Amino acid sequence: MTDRREPVNHPGPDGQDSGRERLNRAAYELFSREGVRAVGVDAVIARAGTAKMTLYRNFPSKDDLILEFLRRREQLWTREWLEAESRRRGRTPREQLLAIFDVFAEWFSEPDFEGCSFLTTMIEINDREHPVHQAAVDHLANIRGYIEALASEAGISDADSFARKWHILMKGSIMAAHEGDKEAAGRARELGELLLSEHNG
Repeated sequence: MTDRREPVNHPGPDGQDSGRERLNRAAYELFSREGVRAVGVDAVIARAGTAKMTLYRNFPSKDDLILEFLRRREQLWTREWLEAESRRRGRTPREQLLAIFDVFAEWFSEPDFEGCSFLTTMIEINDREHPVHQAAVDHLANIRGYIEALASEAGISDADSFARKWHILMKGSIMAAHEGDKEAAGRARELGELLLSEHNG
């Protein structure tokens, strides 16, 4: 499996990473593994090897850096990894839905399993009016939108309701994996099969 959850280097025309790109990559590595609240801007600067002025020239506040991290996470984790892998592994929309949990099973078994950054960020920044909290909610909604699209392709009538139920299985399995349940993805897949059997389209 090609792991697209980690950022790749994008050197500039002179062969060197831009300060912004180094900051983006450092923030991604730190925020995804340690959370957005625990990591300070000084840690990001140190990891990136840039000057503090470079950070504030590109990101006026830590919130701006977090928002960029969440956007990058959606591109790498949601689009290029989860969606791409589920579509690659399944021939039909129903198979693609179930394949999500096959992908999760491999993810959960990794020694450095980091969990869902959208969930952890939403919990860490608990103020529902805060732009970071709202962004995390929006990124979660985009995942649900992908599920809804597959449900519609599968001929499920109430695709929105189905997608919300399926997303609960996904989020629940991630939290169960955090608890140490090594079979969380398989259990969620079994529940998914039951849910699909109730929605014959």
